[in-house]
Amino acid sequence: MNLANKITMARIFLVPIIMVLLLINVDLKPLTIDGSDFTITWNQILAALVFIVAASTDGLDGYIARKNKIVTNLGKLLDPLADKLLVAAVLISLVEMEKLHAWIAIVIISREFAVTGLRQIALLEGTVVAASKWGKWKTAVQITMIIALLLNNFPFAFVDFPFDQISIYAAALITVYSGIDYFVKNKNLIPLTA
Repeated sequence: MNLANKITMARIFLVPIIMVLLLINVDLKPLTIDGSDFTITWNQILAALVFIVAASTDGLDGYIARKNKIVTNLGKLLDPLADKLLVAAVLISLVEMEKLHAWIAIVIISREFAVTGLRQIALLEGTVVAASKWGKWKTAVQITMIIALLLNNFPFAFVDFPFDQISIYAAALITVYSGIDYFVKNKNLIPLTA
């Protein structure tokens, strides 16, 4: 259990903390900004901060592992699992909070399962499906969308710009496109006959 793997494990352990913050109703007075209709619960603010910390560890663990030449099979397994757990848990929480349509969450989570399956097939064939530029963009857009939703479209709410809604559809589109891109580029891994 090296430093990179400990960071990945910390990301996994932050997932239930975020879910508790989002789904357990604490009866505190919500934060309101004078002269506006903007309100947000303290739970959402804390959940957003914890999510930002967790999401920022995504690149950090891989960087440390590569820099210090401590890449392990455990890390290769845990890192994508931690990413998917974090995103899926928050998306499901946002659906429960009625901030995200269930079909968007299903599209995003389904793509993650499909690409993970493709990677598993590749491993069985002795190859590795590396993260593509579209996969990296997908992650960045999904994280941006989640933060915008957790913070009730702050600060864009003050200028009536629906950044959160635009980010939802941008995340859905880039998620689908990046998934298709993975399958097209790795179609040789998919057996066409049984």
